Amino acid sequence: MKLIDRVRTLTLLAPVLGALLLFVEPAVAQSAPPPPPALPSETPTKFEPATDSFDYIRRDVMIPMRDGVKLHAVILVPKGAQGAPILLTRTPYNATELTSHSPSAHLGPILNGYDNATDVIVEGGYIRVVEDVRGKYGSEGDYVMNRPLHGPQNPTPVDHATDTYDTIDWLVKNIPESNGKVGILGISYDGFLPLMALVNPHPALKVAVPMNPMVDGWMGDDWFHNGAFRQQNMPYIYEQVAKRANDAKWWTSHFDDYDMFLQAGSAGELGRRRGLEQVGFWRKLLDHPSYDAFWRDQAMDKVLAAQPLKVPVMLVHSLWDQEDIYGAIAVYKAIKPKDTDNDKVFLVLGPWHHGQEIADGSTLGALRFNSDTALTFRREILRPFLDQYLKEGAPKADVPHVMAFETGTNTWRRLPAWPAGCATGCTVRPTPLYLTAGLRLSFAAPKPGDTAFDEYLSDPAKPVPFRARPIQPVGYDDKGLTWPKWLVDDQREASGRPDVVVFASGVLSAPVKISGEPIANLIASTSGTDSDWVVKVIDVYPDEVAGQPAMGGYQLMVSADIFRGRYRESLETAKPIAPGQALLYRFALPTANHVFLPGHRIMVQVQSSWFPLYDRNPQTFVPSIFWAKPEDYRKAVQRIYHAPGQASFIELPLVAAP
Repeated sequence: MKLIDRVRTLTLLAPVLGALLLFVEPAVAQSAPPPPPALPSETPTKFEPATDSFDYIRRDVMIPMRDGVKLHAVILVPKGAQGAPILLTRTPYNATELTSHSPSAHLGPILNGYDNATDVIVEGGYIRVVEDVRGKYGSEGDYVMNRPLHGPQNPTPVDHATDTYDTIDWLVKNIPESNGKVGILGISYDGFLPLMALVNPHPALKVAVPMNPMVDGWMGDDWFHNGAFRQQNMPYIYEQVAKRANDAKWWTSHFDDYDMFLQAGSAGELGRRRGLEQVGFWRKLLDHPSYDAFWRDQAMDKVLAAQPLKVPVMLVHSLWDQEDIYGAIAVYKAIKPKDTDNDKVFLVLGPWHHGQEIADGSTLGALRFNSDTALTFRREILRPFLDQYLKEGAPKADVPHVMAFETGTNTWRRLPAWPAGCATGCTVRPTPLYLTAGLRLSFAAPKPGDTAFDEYLSDPAKPVPFRARPIQPVGYDDKGLTWPKWLVDDQREASGRPDVVVFASGVLSAPVKISGEPIANLIASTSGTDSDWVVKVIDVYPDEVAGQPAMGGYQLMVSADIFRGRYRESLETAKPIAPGQALLYRFALPTANHVFLPGHRIMVQVQSSWFPLYDRNPQTFVPSIFWAKPEDYRKAVQRIYHAPGQASFIELPLVAAP
């Protein structure tokens, strides 16, 4: 081959040779460099705390239910315990958190907080068990607010009664340190669950202590009061039901809740704006604004009235319970008649807010009680009562059937039943205290010729605040909130408003004692076609109080509640009110055990809004107040009648001395 031909050949082959070289070079580049030296993780695959120095043994367990769902429970056994009884609390509020209040080697600090009567548990040597209800936190299954019993509102075979039975059955078989006896107790929602445990109870359940229990969500506990919706609980509903671990948080939009709810218009509209209709329980509230079978079937006083009474029960009631002021007394009235041997139903009434019985009970707001009333309850009532039923050889507790703190005199009373004015000889006599002309209260009926009525203008655009503004959200002291104290707020702010009518007695020269439920008998008219009526019974302190200057003239609510007028004829079927007609509105106020002392006065305030705790009544009849439109909210002239034949009065449960 000629030189020139060789050159041509090499030139033609150059691209091919280049491609081959490119093909070969990556093959050389694919040789991986040696791996860098490893740096082992400092976190162990499984960490086991060294707890030999702890004074308790902690066990996290999953307890199987009859339908295969497993519920998470925390078991705390005091070191060295043998033959110890079990105190069980079931909760939707995170069993781990309720047993981890402090990172401590000691049982007391880890329990010191909601929902633990810590001194009773620790000093009593009890095994503490806290369990997440199904669908919450560490437990499997589906969550339903206040899950009803198997029946019309719950077609499944499982409920809180069966879950409690299965839990107790597992505990007594799997805690070798126990004596096989179980007591159940708890506050609020955790107090509703001991009531459920009384339905077909496990044989090992020896005692139940429901404290401030949720009982009837429509009549007078968390969701409604006599038909008026408690809209400030909307954030609770949102956070409690939206997520298993309560990590969906309601957000703030105004510093003052009054502004937030007023700007939204109706509760239904606020819920729509916040996406609350994704939450099943909220949809049920929207569908059941009246007292229909949905509410009646779930009311625990009605449920327990139909059940055999097998387990000793101590119901604990707070006289200023800002959340569940209805339930404990309702259950007592339902089950006490079945206590034929007078040895199974007990009642405690304390001067507390919701849940205060496990905290300091020396004061409530501006009130002082001269002793730690909650400590007295835990040491002298709760602990001996539990010991009697749960500990081998424990003495019979010296606990009366009713232990009632008498506010005003600040004295504990041992009573044979409720209501009762004293241990023996007293009678409780329903006595009318009349609203009369001249804005006076009197035990004497109105006279002919007296002014027939007093009136005020109720304007939904300017509803009466339920406490002084700015109004904080629902919440407790640990978040810097004063919600637990609103029932003992000074009512002077309201008494000065033109849309609140105020009746007052003269200065008392002798004590006036009431024990039981005051009953409002209001003869009233409205120029609208719907209306709310708020009635407050108030103790007015002397103009000056020695040693407590801030109590001078203080207006202390003793008993108060709201009634939605559309349910005057039927709680189940809402009806318009005939405008301008004087009609009777009769409804019970919460239980009181109070002495109006000499030098004090009795006052009654009547108004037509209590905002934003309760949603506004538009004062125009609409099918559902949840969906009232802006144009539905109208001013109305409200008249309170006090003429012969049209006498408004408060029926006081007056105690007559022997």
